[in-house]
Amino acid sequence: MKAPTVLPPKPNALDELFGGIAKPIIGVVHLKPLPGAPRYQGMPVREICGTAAEDARMLAAGGVDGILVENASDLPFSRPEDIGPETVAGLTAALIAVRDTVTVPTGITCVANGVIPALAVAKATGAGWVRANQWVNAYVANEGLIDGPAPRAMRYRAMIGATDVRILADVHVKFGAHAITADRTVTEQATDTEWFDADVLIASGTRTGSPTQVTEIEQVRAGTNLPVLIGSGLDADQVPRLLAVADGAIVGSWLKVDGHWWNPVCPRRVASLMNAVRQLRAAN
Repeated sequence: MKAPTVLPPKPNALDELFGGIAKPIIGVVHLKPLPGAPRYQGMPVREICGTAAEDARMLAAGGVDGILVENASDLPFSRPEDIGPETVAGLTAALIAVRDTVTVPTGITCVANGVIPALAVAKATGAGWVRANQWVNAYVANEGLIDGPAPRAMRYRAMIGATDVRILADVHVKFGAHAITADRTVTEQATDTEWFDADVLIASGTRTGSPTQVTEIEQVRAGTNLPVLIGSGLDADQVPRLLAVADGAIVGSWLKVDGHWWNPVCPRRVASLMNAVRQLRAAN
């Protein structure tokens, strides 16, 4: 089934970001708690940045194609309107440290759904994209009722001169209840996400590290002409099955020691995943 055409065609954002690499893999750096977060216990920001840079170095050395930096330890996460300047400052420092360490493209997730703060960090650091955990419509998140930020975020992006920063947007949001949009299929929600001018769509599981289902990837693809990424749960064994139907993946938890997102990067797991990806690329 051909996806509906809702906007004029635009260049493939993954090709632009990753130089045409097939099936790009984006590894995730999960930051230690930043100042202002409930779990922050006084670690100097320099040390937080050093830990992030070391994780990024190991990911890049293992062959990932991009790195996404996320304030994952700042839970319970603030609502978008409550994300403070201390979080923006911490993310900016961490991104600078990562970009000083590796040469692969970088992006930002500012949770919970802090797309506008992430755009500010991207503009300040030269990052290539931001991840929007929810871009259109509304859903009931752990943080409460969250509205899609697309109209405000796109105007803010234009206002700060950051139109080169790409929007990677989840379609069927993790950690959320979808009763508000229950009368709209995942495919329809994918079309909505493209209609509100995202650049890449993301299909993911129900929470961090949970597997993304082939059916969800296919449902998202049926509703869009944009590239589709896997957003969670990819491991080396699932590469042939999942990347056969997706254009790339964001991989976080599985690349860490023992598969826990809060642990350091495990070079052995990175090598295993990227070996599987290279075999798939060679076969195609």
